Amino acid sequence: MAIICLPLFFSGIAKAQFLMDMIDTTTSVGKGMFSLYQKYDAVRFSGYIQPQFQYASSKGINSYAAGNFPNEVDNRFSLRRGRFRLDYTRYDEARMPVVQFAFQFDGTERGVFIRDFFGRIFENKWDVFSLTAGMFARPFSYEVNLSSGDRETPERGRMSQILMRTERDIGAMVTFEPRRPNHPLKFLKIDAGLFNGQGLTATSDFDSHKDFITRVAVKPIKLNSRNWRLSGAVSMLYGGMEQFTQYIYKMGHDADKPAFYVDSSVTNKGRIAPRHYYGTDVQFKVPNGKNKGATEIRLEYMRGSQTATASTTETPGTIPVSGGVNAPLYIRNFDGAYLYLLQNLGSPMNLIVMKYDWYDPNKKVKGMEVGAANSGMTPADIRYNTLGLGFVHYFNANMKVMLYYDYVKNESTSLEGYTDDVPDNVFTCRLQYRF
Repeated sequence: MAIICLPLFFSGIAKAQFLMDMIDTTTSVGKGMFSLYQKYDAVRFSGYIQPQFQYASSKGINSYAAGNFPNEVDNRFSLRRGRFRLDYTRYDEARMPVVQFAFQFDGTERGVFIRDFFGRIFENKWDVFSLTAGMFARPFSYEVNLSSGDRETPERGRMSQILMRTERDIGAMVTFEPRRPNHPLKFLKIDAGLFNGQGLTATSDFDSHKDFITRVAVKPIKLNSRNWRLSGAVSMLYGGMEQFTQYIYKMGHDADKPAFYVDSSVTNKGRIAPRHYYGTDVQFKVPNGKNKGATEIRLEYMRGSQTATASTTETPGTIPVSGGVNAPLYIRNFDGAYLYLLQNLGSPMNLIVMKYDWYDPNKKVKGMEVGAANSGMTPADIRYNTLGLGFVHYFNANMKVMLYYDYVKNESTSLEGYTDDVPDNVFTCRLQYRF
């Protein structure tokens, strides 16, 4: 018990003076306490919880606002996230990091899940490179890598959630990021790594193919004397999954009618079906005046090829199976984007949020073409547009409240149940406590 309490006891006291006054380092006990202090001074704890109330426009809707609603439910209390994170970092004599360890878990009424578990080692000759290995966020996209505790909307966009479910994967990554303030490339960060591919949707990899993911980012650059800031990045995910079936469906046209057509060549088995994503993002921020907050615009666009199944465009976590045999795979071309407008109201404590995003899982078909007779299409091929409006109030650095409304609109199709817009809007009221 004493070991657990020592770091908390020492944390708020002036380090050197307290140790000199209170610890006799000439004794074995004193030396042990000093060693213990030095060890635990490198440890940091942080976390947050997000209790919330939600109201949907109809019962039992499918939703990307914190998950689907049960069949007879249109309102609910839930604990969206309960994060606890431990970081351990060591520095050299020049106060440059040498090694980092991080562990984070998420505990809610749905269970307890690991979210981060990685180690990072830094080279200390040029202070520009680091190597990360373990379970951590994929280096793709701005929104995917923006912490849920810092994000101004309750959830990431539909596209981010589908293509990058849980945001994290297991792999290894090399990073170029100058840490010295006088380095000529201090504004640049480059990540490149290899990952299993299925993310945290399964406990292990199901094929030998790895995803290569990279992101080249320019950190916020000051544009003028008024402190306008601009940043941006380009991202790429070049990967795929092994085809455990010979039945591969791709989009084609027959008499100008778009439809899925099967390629049943026996040589398909063992080949790699594509998961190729390409993205670019930009952030532009203008201060409104001293202590009045800022206006910020964020824009991100993604496109590429996705391999999944007939019923979903979400990356499979295991080998897809249907009727006891390996299910056929479907390859679609997708695109999507989001646009944020963030505006403080006279102070950094009050924020208006406007967000528009879309996700088109199948760019080769639209509107009433989706679900046409013998087309092989399902709700997984429907485009969605979402307009989000919200207000965030920060009580202090440790607590905020968020009021947010998602207006979700699907395109009208020929599919039963989707000939008109489905009533699946969601209002969210969320508190966040942080330490």
